[in-house]
Amino acid sequence: MTMTQQSVRRESMQPSVPYRKALFAMIRHQPWRYAWAQVLWIAIWTMPVLVGLITAYFFDNLSEDMSTNIVVIAVVATLGYAAGRSLVIFLGMRNHGSMLFRGGAQIRRNMLNRLYERPGAQPLDETPGEIVSRFRDDVEHMLEPFDISVDVAGSAISATIAIGILFTIDPVITIAIIIPVIVVGVVSTWAGGAIREYRTKARETTEAITGYLGETFGSTQSIKVAGAEQNMLRRFSALNDERKRMMVRDRTLTSVLEAVFRNTVNIGTGIILLLAAGRLVVTGEAGISVGDFALLVFLLGMITEAAYFFGMFMARTKQAGVSFSRLIATLDGAPWQRLFVENDLDLHEDAEPVAPTLSDPEPFERFELCGVSYTYPGTDLGIHEIDLSVGVGEFVVVTGRIGAGKTTLLRAALGLLPIDEGHLEWNGVRIEDPSLFMAPPRVAYTPQVPRLFSMSLLDNLVLGETVTEDSLSESIHIATMTRDIETMPEGLETMIGPRGVRLSGGQVQRSASARMLTRRPQLLVLDDISSALDVETEQTLWRRLFEARENVATLVVSHRQTAMRRADRVVVMDGGRIVATGTVDDLRASSPEFRAIWDGTTERSTADQTASRE
Repeated sequence: MTMTQQSVRRESMQPSVPYRKALFAMIRHQPWRYAWAQVLWIAIWTMPVLVGLITAYFFDNLSEDMSTNIVVIAVVATLGYAAGRSLVIFLGMRNHGSMLFRGGAQIRRNMLNRLYERPGAQPLDETPGEIVSRFRDDVEHMLEPFDISVDVAGSAISATIAIGILFTIDPVITIAIIIPVIVVGVVSTWAGGAIREYRTKARETTEAITGYLGETFGSTQSIKVAGAEQNMLRRFSALNDERKRMMVRDRTLTSVLEAVFRNTVNIGTGIILLLAAGRLVVTGEAGISVGDFALLVFLLGMITEAAYFFGMFMARTKQAGVSFSRLIATLDGAPWQRLFVENDLDLHEDAEPVAPTLSDPEPFERFELCGVSYTYPGTDLGIHEIDLSVGVGEFVVVTGRIGAGKTTLLRAALGLLPIDEGHLEWNGVRIEDPSLFMAPPRVAYTPQVPRLFSMSLLDNLVLGETVTEDSLSESIHIATMTRDIETMPEGLETMIGPRGVRLSGGQVQRSASARMLTRRPQLLVLDDISSALDVETEQTLWRRLFEARENVATLVVSHRQTAMRRADRVVVMDGGRIVATGTVDDLRASSPEFRAIWDGTTERSTADQTASRE
């Protein structure tokens, strides 16, 4: 099953939430700004009625002996109207742009917060490219009806006023004008199923392209080594062809509906004008006057335009419902209301960005795993009934062969995996939400494969935090990065490229270690960080970490003898369980599993007999 198929399957399992709830939530998020937008756009849509009335008055008083004053009044009134409407349009567009930007930024911020809340060791069902597509395109599509809604309200009010005026002129013609509006409503309702179906397929194929490109760009070296360039291009062409087909269908349907809406009102307008022309009289009681006819022609355009916007709003609403469902799926089980939670976007003109400062937590004494178990879904692999304690000042090493459960243990301890059984304790108090609690400044973690970002080395080390120069220098020293930085062309300001491609594997690991140390954590958690280091650098790193352990606990996964010799305790794992604990000398005397690890034997352990999940 492909990533896109998994995504579609997960979306199909989401409860159906009508888009109108999202629309009302966006309105509630900015009630005063939206109310101001409605006032402005109602004014923009209804002000042309004044022009129609001025025109009707002008034509009704048109004669050979018409006074110059009437002409002057008409011209001045028109110019005044133009100036006033231009000002209202300016205010409306300024407010509207801000409203749409804030709405989209709020949704994206909440989606990103939700992604950060997910247990970090659980992968997303979608590829990064697919997620980017949702952040970019689906949010934009969901905002379209919100954007048009002020036009719909304004045009509806202006159309109502126009119909009221026209009804006083000729009730029969006014009733005929309503017919195109009814036709547009029927067509938009009838086409609703096709609109949703075509938009769903168009979004899925677009997401497949972005996901494929993201994975391809991240694996160019593997593709090159495997000689699979042509195969990858053929796959890309196939995905493009499918996307082209679905996008043509979606765009064609949208264009056809727009044409139907526009032509329906245009044809209706033509018929109504012919009907009105037959009732036109210049003098006398029967029929309608030239001024009334001019007013009818003018107001008729406002009514038919309202019908067009209503039809487009209905179509855009159905399309937005598809994107809304996809965004709900991205929340991974969280309620849809999470998309609209209030967040300060810091958009004030006088606001200056302030880097967060880590607060000092309560004094640390001990961290414990109490009967912790976690099993990967659909397997019997994981960790089972883990009891482990790390006190302040202790240096504890977890070791074991491949598949023993070492990394899984760390991830469960950090809240990156949901615990099936047991719990975690900090200073003897149960941790209710490990994913939020086990974070700086209490805990800092360096994974087996660290991630760096495409920015300067300094930015990678501090990640927006306020860090003193002394603290930064000390962290760099402990991580044995001082000499490396001295040889870099711009020192700490050196740009390291995407994922730190300009650094060696060892430099990436040590940079991540320095980043961890800048947080001044109470518990250091490290997962095999010396795998890419030479012997001398590794020994220096472990020695400095060991010497810096005052008031700090260290929990390390490693099979290196240098680390295990310095450990206060070595914890041996096999088959997802702790099978022995003690010092190196004690374990070499009492544990066959540890002796096999220490001596580098190739004899297979229990965990090696099954596929590794680490």
